[in-house]
Amino acid sequence: MATHLFTHRDCLFHDAGPGHPEKADRLRMVLNRLEGEAFSGLVEHNASKASRKILELAHTDKYLDSIDASVPKSGIVQLDPDTFMSPGSKDAALRAVGAVCDAVDLVLTEKETNAFCAIRPPGHHAEPDVAMGFCLYSNVAIGALYAREKFRLQKIAVVDFDVHHGNGTQAVFESEENFLYISTHQEAPFYPGTGHASETGKGNILNIPLPSGAGSGEFKKAMTEQVFPALQAFRPELIFISAGFDAHVKDERANMNLTEADYDWVSKHLVQIAAQCCDGRLVSVLEGGYDLVALADCAEIHVKALLEA
Repeated sequence: MATHLFTHRDCLFHDAGPGHPEKADRLRMVLNRLEGEAFSGLVEHNASKASRKILELAHTDKYLDSIDASVPKSGIVQLDPDTFMSPGSKDAALRAVGAVCDAVDLVLTEKETNAFCAIRPPGHHAEPDVAMGFCLYSNVAIGALYAREKFRLQKIAVVDFDVHHGNGTQAVFESEENFLYISTHQEAPFYPGTGHASETGKGNILNIPLPSGAGSGEFKKAMTEQVFPALQAFRPELIFISAGFDAHVKDERANMNLTEADYDWVSKHLVQIAAQCCDGRLVSVLEGGYDLVALADCAEIHVKALLEA
């Protein structure tokens, strides 16, 4: 299995302001970890810049116009309590979406290929008409809609193990019967306050909220008893991972207790399911993770699992 890395230096120039946890050092740490000899087989690509037409797959014209109008010539502008833009933010976000679509193109045209998108800003909180939770564009949801439109895929799944519920991805998927969205996350009222088990869309949304303080046992139980069986029953033609590593015990923005071993375990299992269901076609996309060392440790382990597929 060949593994490809999609990223772009423009993603470093999104600035959310002093002290903001979603900072460029997150991406620098991840990319530095992926430069060692163990990653000599990783094929790196510069991400393209997504077009307006691609963004329109998941976002309203009014929203896209508002983002365009919000780009500052200097300084920082605030879009919501947590989400900010700098002069480089729009290009960073366009490269983030472009990376996911480029990865889709490669994974669906080359056999025995998977991909990791090392990008920022993250995307799973961005709804069709609103920016929130550090996110401007719904990176993974756009990638899924792009895959359906260009390659005529009928069944696409997203597994989101970020500690926060991906309300933006769910908002796009919940009316799409042939899309499956599965999320494990810290239960509400933890941010963003969504992701209740009762939110099921058209039977295609599986939310598994975990209690504050949950660790390896609860996480593996959820994956083994609910996530993996749902994926295998759905038999997707393509799997996306919203790979957030902020449920790590060292990440102070949440109250979960996962470790590197848990991310290694879940990554290997998802790779195996992709091999069984869709010839290994898998695109993993970086979401959260705010303890820099833990983020780099987990991303390193995750990408090794992709390489070893």
